[in-house]
Amino acid sequence: MAFETARQLGVRGIFAEKTGEKERAFKRSFNIERGERVLIVDDIFTTGGSLRQTIEAVKKLGGNIVSIGVLVDRSIEETDFGVPLFSCLRAEAVTYSPDDCPLCKEGIPLVKPGGG
Repeated sequence: MAFETARQLGVRGIFAEKTGEKERAFKRSFNIERGERVLIVDDIFTTGGSLRQTIEAVKKLGGNIVSIGVLVDRSIEETDFGVPLFSCLRAEAVTYSPDDCPLCKEGIPLVKPGGG
């Protein structure tokens, strides 16, 4: 999604990769110049964890984050990243306590999608 967005805007597109459980970095000769304007793009925003990790990776290199764009915002709580956040679709995620979880009641194991 980020590369398609970059192509449409006529700018280069790079991505941050996981380097640990709660950290991302720019690898593969990707770099951000100090003061370079950055638009962070992600597909799904739920808790904001990956966005926060990417923000930190950009800040470590001195990038200037101007905005964040996501395809789907399914967050529950309002989150302030300090820059404007735009989404194509707002779809609040449904959550359950363990006692109310329909899958738990049926004995179906929980799986984290995309968790690898």
